[in-house]
Amino acid sequence: MQRALHDPERGYYARRISGVGKRGDFTTAPMLSAAPAKAIAAWATRALRETGCRDLIEIGPGEGTLAAAVRKSLPWHLRWKTRLHMVETSKPLAELQQKRLGGVAVWHSSPEAALAACAGRAVIFSNELVDAFPVRRFQKTGDGWRELAVAFDTEGKAAELLLPSAPLPESSGFADFHPPGQWIEVHDSYRHWLQNWLPQWRAGRMLTIDYGSTADNLYHRRPQGTLRAYLLQQRLVGPDIYQNMGSQDLTADVNFTDLMDWSAPWMAEQKIQSFADFLHGHASSDDRDLTDEQGAGGAFRVLDQICLR
Repeated sequence: MQRALHDPERGYYARRISGVGKRGDFTTAPMLSAAPAKAIAAWATRALRETGCRDLIEIGPGEGTLAAAVRKSLPWHLRWKTRLHMVETSKPLAELQQKRLGGVAVWHSSPEAALAACAGRAVIFSNELVDAFPVRRFQKTGDGWRELAVAFDTEGKAAELLLPSAPLPESSGFADFHPPGQWIEVHDSYRHWLQNWLPQWRAGRMLTIDYGSTADNLYHRRPQGTLRAYLLQQRLVGPDIYQNMGSQDLTADVNFTDLMDWSAPWMAEQKIQSFADFLHGHASSDDRDLTDEQGAGGAFRVLDQICLR
């Protein structure tokens, strides 16, 4: 999954393709409505004032649409004194962001670099970032949890196999009751990434928006887990996810219990809410798809965290 998405030459996010939007493989809520940007801007306004930070960081800014809209929605006096930072690893996406944002932002290749430029004090947000991290996949068997491995033959055909039982990564997904046959995913790469830079964060708040749920509800009626691909707006599951490598998005739902557990040592406070609740007061009647608890309003979660000083 790391190679398929992030290989510097052949990975999905490194290729010069139109991956986001109506003509791409998928779209995101900020490209459908102004409500998410307005809600994030309102949150950022409070966070910047309460923490005394002057730097606002977006990690994984996509094409820069959300960052531009958030900045525009900030109160004018706060907008001009707030420094905007973009953390982006994809060169093609960074070029699109620079065209859209011009000289109002500074670009960095990692959160560590962005925090170094902010003396460790910053308000941070991301939208659909975690789901782009590679996952490890496990199935519950009579012998316990076993990890999935994938082998490709000389013709590129994929074959799945289960590895022998071994020590498990840190995840609340294993603690919850699951029947034999259940598949789960663990964003272990995100855990390592997060714990590499959180010690450098000295003050601020962080907002994480993504699709998923807490561990107790994430796999309800989903025995095959949540891993899937998107190609030209079409959802692919099962063996189809191993085709079109580098030309399609691969993703899995986020276990927000894991996100809170993994970052707990660095947080003074953590709060999770539905996307519908987060958008309350900022959405219009045209945003029913985003505020519907049976749709995006319930499928997405919003994690608000305050840094432990």
